[in-house]
Amino acid sequence: MSVTKLPEVWLRGPLADVPALLQPVAHALLQAREELNELMIGFPEVLLWEKLAGMASPGFHLQHLTGVLDRLFTYAKGGLLSDEQLTYLAAEGKPGEEETSVGSLVNAFNQKIDAVLQQLKTTDESTLTDWRGVGRVQLPSTVIGLYTHSAEHTMRHLGQLIVTVKVLKQ
Repeated sequence: MSVTKLPEVWLRGPLADVPALLQPVAHALLQAREELNELMIGFPEVLLWEKLAGMASPGFHLQHLTGVLDRLFTYAKGGLLSDEQLTYLAAEGKPGEEETSVGSLVNAFNQKIDAVLQQLKTTDESTLTDWRGVGRVQLPSTVIGLYTHSAEHTMRHLGQLIVTVKVLKQ
């Protein structure tokens, strides 16, 4: 049986309703979603919180990928983090009181990708260079800086997750 593999997302053409200047961000986030979903198929629950050489567990990366997108896109809208977001941040890397499964973490990431893509679609390109404060001390950034960092940061953690998962599955 022959399986036709699609080209990477960025080679599939423009995404409907995403402003031209934000296409690379959307492409990177969709690519990350595809790779993460494929990577995590059949990943053993028992390995979710395992750390290799003191590095972050797959569970941390899955939580962090979702949380950081939520935080960066909040800043891009000009918002401050809510108590709920700060609580989520503090809990990243911990299974929590309720057992967190691979499936639930992957689902949360997929839902966050859907939400941030919607935000990209509604972003006015004329605001991309507008100043945005990051964190409690409001370090300087811009809307496009936050969006670009969200794509870069997502791909960086995906790369770390790929290596960790592949070694743990050996």
